[in-house]
Amino acid sequence: MLGQRIEEMVVPTRGRGFVEITGRVQELVTSTGWHAGVVTLHLRHTSASLLIQENADPEVRRDLERFFGRLVPDGDALFRHTCEGDDDMPAHVRTALTTVNLSVPFADGRLALGTWQGIYVWEHRQASHRRSVTVHVLGE
Repeated sequence: MLGQRIEEMVVPTRGRGFVEITGRVQELVTSTGWHAGVVTLHLRHTSASLLIQENADPEVRRDLERFFGRLVPDGDALFRHTCEGDDDMPAHVRTALTTVNLSVPFADGRLALGTWQGIYVWEHRQASHRRSVTVHVLGE
């Protein structure tokens, strides 16, 4: 029988960088007891994003940070929206270039991720935050 479950997941960050949430999402899927379905994640913020990325070599995530630092540097004179500091508008641009929504299927009760894939909240601000992710599991 088809069912659904919606929960809020709070993800504390330590400032700019990645926080892996794959395990927490898998635990939620497992707790439903469902065999197959899809989990949709929605990050309720405009200065952080969701990402599926390699979870084996942390240098991949550091390279992404370096690339985005070059692409959208803090304090760029182009930006007028600086209400919350030099990293304010660059964080919004970084989010616009990535995403705040992900959908991941699951089968046999397991997320259908590749061998080296993990689900991350990518914090784009320098300061730590508590980010909210709405998790919707649909399955049977």
